[in-house]
Amino acid sequence: MPIRKLLAAAGLAAAALSSSPALAATPLTQADGKALVLIPLTITKIDDLDFGSIVPSATAGTVTINPTDGSRTFTGGVTLVPGDAGFRAYFGGAGSPNQQVLVALSPPVSLSDGVGHSIPVVGLTLDGPPMRTIDATTRAFFVGVGGTLGIGANQFEGTYSGNFWVTAIYQ
Repeated sequence: MPIRKLLAAAGLAAAALSSSPALAATPLTQADGKALVLIPLTITKIDDLDFGSIVPSATAGTVTINPTDGSRTFTGGVTLVPGDAGFRAYFGGAGSPNQQVLVALSPPVSLSDGVGHSIPVVGLTLDGPPMRTIDATTRAFFVGVGGTLGIGANQFEGTYSGNFWVTAIYQ
């Protein structure tokens, strides 16, 4: 008998709570949080290298992404699309305070569209000297990578991609 009284009392309490008028809800806004966690003796990609959108012409040219500030320039017969300006690649690494790190690049020979067309990679460049010193306070270092593409006369339309490697050699 006591269990029935307890259930009845719980039912009445639930009914009393659900019959009360609804309070105005506060609208919610979603926000994203982001963190980069570096493990000692690692290097991690933060951003890919992106040359942006390029319009070729009957004249060959080049497109370059600056490794320090990510700005984009061109030579020859290419037009850069301002709405898709691209950006430099960016990497973060960690290790012991004041440790020396040699950063090496292994660029691809070309970027490919996957259907037989390619764009030669003239070269990739670092945002400073290859030898870096890990910050004594943060125990981190950062590396920007830019590069230059050779855009052919009447280059075929498409999305071109390729992989490159950044190696951190801890001294």
